[in-house]
Amino acid sequence: MNFQVIALVILAVFYGAYFIKMFMQKKKGIKTDQLGKGKTGLVKVIETILKIITFILPAVELISILLNTALLQGWPRILGICIGIIGNIVFIISLKTMKDSWRAGVSNKDKTKLVTKGIYAISRNPAFLAFDLIYIGILLMFFNWILFLLSLFAIVMLHIQIVKVEEEFLVTTFGEEYLDYKKKVNRYLGKNF
Repeated sequence: MNFQVIALVILAVFYGAYFIKMFMQKKKGIKTDQLGKGKTGLVKVIETILKIITFILPAVELISILLNTALLQGWPRILGICIGIIGNIVFIISLKTMKDSWRAGVSNKDKTKLVTKGIYAISRNPAFLAFDLIYIGILLMFFNWILFLLSLFAIVMLHIQIVKVEEEFLVTTFGEEYLDYKKKVNRYLGKNF
């Protein structure tokens, strides 16, 4: 099995979907990338660090793929493929469900809708979950310690973005509507009953 080709396809689908969505929104006058823009204080720091790591990590993933670094063999690599494919599916469904409310980072200027239907009925943050799944999938396929540390850091930063930036923004923007939604749907996966 050619893990390098499979990993490159997984990344191409993931980032292809990301940039196609960004391009389609740009044609409508929507600025998708809001990370660190017009922010101050802790929010600016978190979003800027997140933006930097989400540029560095794909480069390290590509280097790991091209060098075929694989300290893990056998089933972990197959599991990585499965996790990566699931990540792509979750991400594409997330983008389609969010429609034009999707942003990278929060925007105080744009008026968006709180999306709670479709995949957002089982995860409040499926796009973030998809990033995590892609990172974990590639890591399992091409495990090396640098990729492990950077993937872990990126996953932690995505979590901090959710907890310290996104959720606070959503409470401020949507108030009770978001708080009710938060009571019903878990941050990453599952419903609260």
